[in-house]
Amino acid sequence: MPQSSDLILDRMMALHPKVIDLTLDRMWRLLGALGNPQDRLPPVIHIAGTNGKGSTQAMIRAGLEATGAKVHAYTSPHLARFHERIRLAGTLITEEALTEALDRCYAANDGRDITYFEITTCAALLAFAETPADYTLLEVGLGGRLDATNVMTPRLSIITPVDLDHQQFLGDTLAEIAGEKAGIIKRGVPVIVGPQQDDAMDVIERKALRESAPVLAYGQQFHVTREHDRLVYQDETRLLDLSLPALPGPHQIQNAGAVLAALTHLGADEAACEAAMTQAEWPARMQRITRGPLVDRCSPAEIWLDGGHNPAAGHAIAATLATLPEKPTHLICGMLNTKDVTGFMVPLKPYAASLTAVSIPGEKNTLPAEDTAAAATKAGIPAQTAPDLLAALDAITAQTPNARILICGSLYFAGHVIRENT
Repeated sequence: MPQSSDLILDRMMALHPKVIDLTLDRMWRLLGALGNPQDRLPPVIHIAGTNGKGSTQAMIRAGLEATGAKVHAYTSPHLARFHERIRLAGTLITEEALTEALDRCYAANDGRDITYFEITTCAALLAFAETPADYTLLEVGLGGRLDATNVMTPRLSIITPVDLDHQQFLGDTLAEIAGEKAGIIKRGVPVIVGPQQDDAMDVIERKALRESAPVLAYGQQFHVTREHDRLVYQDETRLLDLSLPALPGPHQIQNAGAVLAALTHLGADEAACEAAMTQAEWPARMQRITRGPLVDRCSPAEIWLDGGHNPAAGHAIAATLATLPEKPTHLICGMLNTKDVTGFMVPLKPYAASLTAVSIPGEKNTLPAEDTAAAATKAGIPAQTAPDLLAALDAITAQTPNARILICGSLYFAGHVIRENT
């Protein structure tokens, strides 16, 4: 039986004909009707970027919570349940609290046009404003300048690596996309900038200069490297020798640099920085699934899960696969029709013995399995289709019982996998 929040969320889907319609006018209207909760948030750390936002948020939260701080966190999309998007003072929002916040937003909106992401973001901000905490971590949904989260002045802004994605909304060039991401920079508010291509960095630095926002940039004001099995971070004030990030993948070293710069700016001690590296958890980012019905079904094969979906994510996945013990790696891929599918797959070619394409169940914007398979073939990966996830798993394990199976292509597909494995 659906929960109360599910019924309200279904109603909210009908409040605007478009899923994405970037403007802040509707946000300002509804927030005003709610008493402007965005002005009563605990100190905000605002995170934009193309890749690494969620991992960065997860590590910062682990570090802050290690100090005893209570931390709100907002992320999107969710994987299995909407409640994952809103964490109140360290705990996922309860069904009762979510239903109340959604109800209040729905009533205050009074049937007027507003997108699903906008009204649910208002619900998150309302819950954050009315629950005591020490910090609020806000992850941008799409872009930055006109994103629904861009309605307050943070204590700190963070821009993770910028790359091509969502071009239909953010612009065709890296500079245009970086301009949208840099829209979160506020006057006088320090901004931490992860590694960037030159075109993106130029745009971000110009925006920061116009806003008199101090810049703390990777490779300039702070440096991070892997030395043997340790992570070494250095800025103008400190030198840290820490454990490697618990989140897998070489790209997490770079994400960790921005995290440690943020924690240093916030005054966190070395123990908090160590906790950020060792205690962070972030599902569906090169996650090894070790238990559940899918694992039982496929044993002794390995099952890995990643929700990355753009060319930069393809490179990050490939870099992670390169560090794993050699084993036949077979991909199961479900993607959306809005993504650069071939661009995602090309970096994976050296590591993929095959790709089995499926359509994402229940997702109207799924790329048909046949089109995904065609893109894989174009990228040089042997490909076939399967009617669903279970059929794909069975076909791979029947041929290669000891395979490494990586399920990838979309966070929406990752959510389906998590639900199938519970």
